[in-house]
Amino acid sequence: MTVIGVDFGTTNTVVTSLQPDGSVTTVRHTFGTAEMDVIRSVLCFWNDGAQNNILLRHAVGPAAIEAYLDDPLESRLMMSLKSYLAQRSFTETRVFGRPFTLEGLIGLFLGAILPAPSDAVLVAGRPVRFAGETADDALGEERLIGSYATAGWRGIHTALEPEAAGYRFARGLEAPATVLIGDFGGGTSDFSVMRFEPGSARPVTALGHAGVGIAGDSFDFRIMDHVVSPRLGKGTTYRPGGTDLPVPPEYYSSFARWHRLSLMRAPKTMRDIEAVARTAKYPDRLRALLRLIRDELGYELYRTVSGVKADLSRAETAVLRFRHADFAIEETISRTDFEHWIAPDIARITETVDAALARAGLTADAIDRVFLTGGTSLVPAVRGLFTARFGAPKVVGGGEFVSVAEGLALIGRDRRAAGLTGNPA
Repeated sequence: MTVIGVDFGTTNTVVTSLQPDGSVTTVRHTFGTAEMDVIRSVLCFWNDGAQNNILLRHAVGPAAIEAYLDDPLESRLMMSLKSYLAQRSFTETRVFGRPFTLEGLIGLFLGAILPAPSDAVLVAGRPVRFAGETADDALGEERLIGSYATAGWRGIHTALEPEAAGYRFARGLEAPATVLIGDFGGGTSDFSVMRFEPGSARPVTALGHAGVGIAGDSFDFRIMDHVVSPRLGKGTTYRPGGTDLPVPPEYYSSFARWHRLSLMRAPKTMRDIEAVARTAKYPDRLRALLRLIRDELGYELYRTVSGVKADLSRAETAVLRFRHADFAIEETISRTDFEHWIAPDIARITETVDAALARAGLTADAIDRVFLTGGTSLVPAVRGLFTARFGAPKVVGGGEFVSVAEGLALIGRDRRAAGLTGNPA
């Protein structure tokens, strides 16, 4: 009997498997010629039949994104499904006339990325607090377990995601410690204060938690907004009826988020942008925007920008290079400029850390260690927030993209060794 750990995230998902030698490996996913450890938590539906004879198809991860970009107006892309788990207002939705429960949708996604159901122990990560102002945490966990059941799995264990994130790290502790765990995803950042007591009957206690909808995607948006969008007409004017007006800023709020960019291909939106271009001060910039939308370059541009963000975590400067037809960008971006752009986001992350400490009833000096995980934790300005607040010797990281899923498999191993079966929650 093996152990499977699943970190089903709002933005990305990772699956791990415990090996016979006690090591943990990620379950790799193939898309074309690429293999990946991390898969986007997205689901896309489209109709392969006639309008009056629905033949519903679906894809997940990169294949879902490709299907959506291929025909955004005739497909339905579903993102952030996890954020609805604890919301009683979400009962079902209809996709091309067919009803789906939330458990059914998430089950389709999980069924596509998990190994075939077996007698393996499956440990599913769950947040300390589910998303939403009126979140019902008991309902969230019930629906999460139901989603795995829909995918064919039974006897599911759950474990707290921050506990899993710091599990390998915490197992090295020789004495009780109060740990702040920062888990940075693509769309959200979550902070949990946890008490680890090695060898006790209750080894982990959650003391306080807070989260914010700011993470890697928000930082990508800042680069798009400051470097790319102005070259496509943002901040310029046009003259309908002889009066200068700003080019509609909503074009660029959609453009800077790849999944919304494709929706701009709607004929009315394209006509509106073309009409603005006719009297624009810089018509070529608006027409470049139209070409990028028409030729579905949003996701490629998004990936380029995300790569520049990663480069700025390793170097003081990075070059953003992108070319399509006669539109070209080659601009050097300094880490100083990038940090200036993300300063409002860093401020909100700081406030959220303060909220986690306040809910735990603790001050910063009561934290013994800080463990950071997730790709955004590698951004120097983010890491600097924690080293300045808690002291560099207390701050550690590791397994930035897979630590939660690895920890879940290790938790499953230890629970199995203790003779636990079924769902302990």
